Amino acid sequence: MNKTILTYLLLGVSRLWTWIRSKMDFNFRLVKIVSISFLLQFLGTGYGTAEVVNKDVCIYGGTAAGVIAAVQTARMGQSVVLIEPSQHIGGVTSGGLGYTDVGNPETISGITREFYQSLHKWYQNSEHWKFQTQSEFMAKAKAKGKRIAPDAMFIFEPHVAELQLNKMLVEAGVTVVLGERLDLNKGVEKNGPQIVSIRMESGRVFTAKIFIDCSYEGDLMAKSGVSYTVGRESNTLYGESINGVQTKEKARRGSEPLNPFVIPGDSTSGVIDGLQLNVIGEDGDGDNLVQAYNYRLCLTNQSENKVAFDKPDAYDEKEFELLFRWLEAGNTRGLPVGLNPIPNGKTDSNKAGWVSTDYIGYADKYPDANYAERKRIIADHICYTKGFLWTLANHPRVSEAVRRRASAWGYAKDEFLDNGHFPHQLYVREARRMLGVMVMTENELKKRRKVTDAVAQGSYGMDSHPTQLWVDEAGALHADTPKWTGVGPYGISYRAITPKADECSNLLVPVCMSASHSAYGSIRMEPVYMMLGQAAGTAAALAVKKNSSVQNVSYKKLRKQLLKDGQLVEPGVNRK
Repeated sequence: MNKTILTYLLLGVSRLWTWIRSKMDFNFRLVKIVSISFLLQFLGTGYGTAEVVNKDVCIYGGTAAGVIAAVQTARMGQSVVLIEPSQHIGGVTSGGLGYTDVGNPETISGITREFYQSLHKWYQNSEHWKFQTQSEFMAKAKAKGKRIAPDAMFIFEPHVAELQLNKMLVEAGVTVVLGERLDLNKGVEKNGPQIVSIRMESGRVFTAKIFIDCSYEGDLMAKSGVSYTVGRESNTLYGESINGVQTKEKARRGSEPLNPFVIPGDSTSGVIDGLQLNVIGEDGDGDNLVQAYNYRLCLTNQSENKVAFDKPDAYDEKEFELLFRWLEAGNTRGLPVGLNPIPNGKTDSNKAGWVSTDYIGYADKYPDANYAERKRIIADHICYTKGFLWTLANHPRVSEAVRRRASAWGYAKDEFLDNGHFPHQLYVREARRMLGVMVMTENELKKRRKVTDAVAQGSYGMDSHPTQLWVDEAGALHADTPKWTGVGPYGISYRAITPKADECSNLLVPVCMSASHSAYGSIRMEPVYMMLGQAAGTAAALAVKKNSSVQNVSYKKLRKQLLKDGQLVEPGVNRK
């Protein structure tokens, strides 16, 4: 049985589940997803069990960007393998971030827009509305503006995103390999600046002419000898204004002062977890701190689809002393958890304020950590997040009114079935950032310097989450985070996803791309990653065809192909 037959088999199973779903209840939709994921793994691994797998293009990281890169490469006629270390493709797009940060929706184009159009089409089917009607949802969501377009939905359920991304891979005939991760010790073989092969921890080897790192961590990039940075640059390095340490954001306070000491009023007792008495560093200075990570939670208040918040085994109430103090200071008007609405009575729950689901100060070691260290950091984030929700709903130090509001919500029963209804992807907002042929900075985003080789557009404001919290003498809370800074549509340079030629000649990096911390705060949005994935896939296919390095790909031909395939590379070009 060859790959073509398997592809048709998978499509046939997909159609079968569509029919079954129309006859049975909603759980069969979820079985369909599991079936597709299983068969994708079968397609990628069951018929690729040889020691060495050879393709024209090898993509490491099955994020949404990796999916789009793979689809574009395949559409251009090149053989491609997509390797994802976990058992799920889509990254945070299928891992809970269903309330998309779009910026200007007209900038979202190409295959990326096809994905959001497929979601729009999905939600036109009344059978896909189980827990509310489409009109009920639209009445609430319309007020949110940009996220629902006439042809595209930027608000969606996690399992639907994974289903549609899997479908795109199947239709493009992409070989998908799940559950394989790069050997961090001897995972990259090079001949001069060229990657020859990459090795997984299992011993499996993949060879290709061009490699693309679409992971959030940038492991392939780092292990290929490409220079990168972690943390924040000083404002002086690139002539910026909101990089480095930021102390000017407006303080937040409740009706009562927030006491920072373990024993209230006793400065000798130490400071409670999550707080400090002053910021570390001077305003505008660079450091190695990483903006906070969290989980984008899919919650619901629909009783028939709700799973109560569970208390994690490693729960320690001392870790939530800041939450108790924050609530006791009078900050109880709403839940400290975002409740952004997505279809079927669910949410994409992000942080809400500074005392929320962001686990501030606990991501700094993640980018360069090994797998064991990352596993511990991830486990700590899970424990904190679950503990935070359980505390809000159950702890006696939380007021009855807040507990009642929190208890109305729970995890969505029909999401993340293999992970206890909890997201499978940590929201890695920023990890390593490549130091490539050029570095995107605030100056390019603000159009003080022109980008002459744009391959995709960004438009969301420069947005960085806190790195540290402190309290002043008046009991007001402060965060080391810049004020959200809006930008108009701007072009992103091809050279910013391209390593220096002497470091690596056949690698592209569209996710951990080359940008300053403050510029990356805008570029890091999922639709932008996806469009950069299409640019990387296009460039990879052109490099294979011309047998050239990625640095020597003709920008003229790259731009022409991207425009032909519907990707708008710079402002001033409108979608038809």
